[in-house]
Amino acid sequence: MEVAGRRLAVTNLEKPMWPVTGFTKADLIEYYVSVAPYLLPHLRDRPLMIRRFPDGIEGKDFYQKQCPDHAPDWVTTFPVAHKERVIDYVICNEPATLAWLGNQAAVEIHPWLSSASTLDYPDFGIFDLDPMPPSGWDETRRTALVIRQALSELKLRGWPKASGATGLQVYVPLIPRYTYETVREFVHFACRLVQQAFPQFTTLVRDVRKREGKVYLDYLQNVAGKTISTVYGPRAVPAATVSVPLRWDELESGGAPPAYNLRTVGDRLREAGDLFAPVLGPGQALEPILPFLGGEKRSAPREDWSQEEWPEEEEKHLDRGR
Repeated sequence: MEVAGRRLAVTNLEKPMWPVTGFTKADLIEYYVSVAPYLLPHLRDRPLMIRRFPDGIEGKDFYQKQCPDHAPDWVTTFPVAHKERVIDYVICNEPATLAWLGNQAAVEIHPWLSSASTLDYPDFGIFDLDPMPPSGWDETRRTALVIRQALSELKLRGWPKASGATGLQVYVPLIPRYTYETVREFVHFACRLVQQAFPQFTTLVRDVRKREGKVYLDYLQNVAGKTISTVYGPRAVPAATVSVPLRWDELESGGAPPAYNLRTVGDRLREAGDLFAPVLGPGQALEPILPFLGGEKRSAPREDWSQEEWPEEEEKHLDRGR
């Protein structure tokens, strides 16, 4: 096929990727190309970790960081030195790369929180809300509204997005001059405020077995090398749902969680446009909050990301089903 002037080979187009809904690999590729104008700005210049499902979401999956040798020569990569080797991450800045990822059965795309040009300094602080049954969407959206209030008290703004599974994230755009450690401490500080104010339905307990059916406030997503499923990205769930940005008034009104899939998310985009565009706008400053964090912790760019890099096995465990 040809996409924006690039030619690429595509294979096994009839392979079922989401058997329950009937969506095939062809549908996945078509989706990526159709949402490229909305998705690409949120991936631009960010190293990507890809979650691939060669036999569809009911088959085995794996996370891939290293760009495969068989990638077309026009696929851009960015090298990052890890503990034992240098990994060449895919950089997705054009529609053809999205189509190629779809042909690789990349059902989920997980970008870094920082860009290649400022790798040590994330562009966002992320509040990742993970409900533990019997808590569900209602408790999660209420928690997000409390986070919005906490951010307001700190003179900051955040933008929510549904994960496409059971969770929800709130993105706080930041000037990329704070280290991951500083951003993580900021998110942890705000999460403590929320948890202390509403202990009845929120928790900071990391052990899944001890969360008592509450909404887990996961500030540990703010770690160098960790990733989270992209906005407008499909999810590996039977209904083929997509992670979509939300308006705060949608969370205020209650009701069922959004359930846009590969075929229906286009209606949402035509109606609302890119509600997540402000996340890519001017970043916000943390200087007024730094005294509460014990001072700013800046560092020079490091040569080895192994100190903060999250174990891939645990990342896979934590991300599954959110």
